Amino acid sequence: MARPRRIVLVRHGESEGNFDDAVYERVPDHALSLTERGFRQAEAAGERLRALFGEERISAYVSPYRRTHQTFRALRLDPARVRMREEPRLREQDWGNWQDREDVRRQKAARDAYGHFFYRFAQGESGADVYDRVGAFLESLWRSFESPDHPPNVLLVTHGLTMRLFCMRWLHWTVAEFESLSNPGNGEMRALELGTDGRYHLDRPFERWCTPESYAGPYEGESGETYGMSGVRGRPGRPR
Repeated sequence: MARPRRIVLVRHGESEGNFDDAVYERVPDHALSLTERGFRQAEAAGERLRALFGEERISAYVSPYRRTHQTFRALRLDPARVRMREEPRLREQDWGNWQDREDVRRQKAARDAYGHFFYRFAQGESGADVYDRVGAFLESLWRSFESPDHPPNVLLVTHGLTMRLFCMRWLHWTVAEFESLSNPGNGEMRALELGTDGRYHLDRPFERWCTPESYAGPYEGESGETYGMSGVRGRPGRPR
């Protein structure tokens, strides 16, 4: 199995919806474009990626939304070294009907109170729904590693929530851990790097806006040792 050296996740640059959410009243989420600032953010991310990848080959997967395709093009990676595929399972969380702004505000307030992972938007998805489709993509991705000539780099151009959920699924974070983390900024990156221990490690953490509190509390193992939130012996909340 040819496991890649690194898996890099990139959030799209600033979109029209990030700049002004009133645009959702007239433009569907998947059709939103990058702003001028968003293009600059994507171009800056491209500079960092080209330095990181060097002359190595890349297997890229891009969300089907307009802003993610625009971000990928603005990265200006060498097409001779990149195998790009559109991947619908990396799309943004479906928020439902955004044309009623007041209803959206009410639902966002309800989500904040209920929890970002479990709350399902009317006619849309919950974080748990996105987790399931990201998990299905991860299984397909893992099978692709069976190819002996798989590129040493994987690139995912996607969305903030999807990035967090991908890492949650890969690193076996709990729901409480996921909900304690903030989305990366537009154009920001995170990398899962293959270590000498044969496991992938996140190059830098997501910003934490609160201390995670397990819904279940600590468990006692058969040996009397306490298991933390991730099922790992030791300090609670430590991701695997």
